[in-house]
Amino acid sequence: MQAALDEVAENGLSVLSMRRVAERLGCEAMSLYHHFPSKQHLLDAMVDHMLLATRQPPQELPPVERLRFAMYEFRATANMFPAMYPLRAVHRLNTPTGVRYIESILRLIRDVVPDEELAARYFRAIGYYLTGASLDETSGYAKGPSAAEPVDGAFIDRECPGLAAAARFFKADDWDRTFELGVNALIDAIARDVEALAKNRRRART
Repeated sequence: MQAALDEVAENGLSVLSMRRVAERLGCEAMSLYHHFPSKQHLLDAMVDHMLLATRQPPQELPPVERLRFAMYEFRATANMFPAMYPLRAVHRLNTPTGVRYIESILRLIRDVVPDEELAARYFRAIGYYLTGASLDETSGYAKGPSAAEPVDGAFIDRECPGLAAAARFFKADDWDRTFELGVNALIDAIARDVEALAKNRRRART
């Protein structure tokens, strides 16, 4: 497992193969198939490893703070395994470890949102935000493909003054504050919706 993780960290996910992992271990590739029946089994195990590395929120925290903790931990785990994260982002998490992880997040949200449909929708909304933020930080804009003839700074200053002014807030040093802003926006929206739900239920009883 560690040899495969090291291979991905050093050379990227696209070149991972049983042969390359075997070379790292100094053994024949066929010997790995005793542990992982296929490359997909190896990839599944690597995703499971990422999920198991995710810390669970302390039980003594209030429910909303446990949810906040989990959101930050999602991001932390992505940055712990940046080369692996693109696979984690699109993997269906349909291994036993994966579905248990999904269940744990749903429970965290249900502890805050006492409505099945609203909780399910916030599960998706939070997932959209965390997945996008983590992809951007681990393999996003700064590391993404460039145009064959990219525009220069002078063009942006002249044609896109809004972008030129905002660009100073897009640097890696600002990611923590930006992520915090998004988390707080989601938590605040949940609080408003839960309060509105409670009011509607009180009206329905009167």
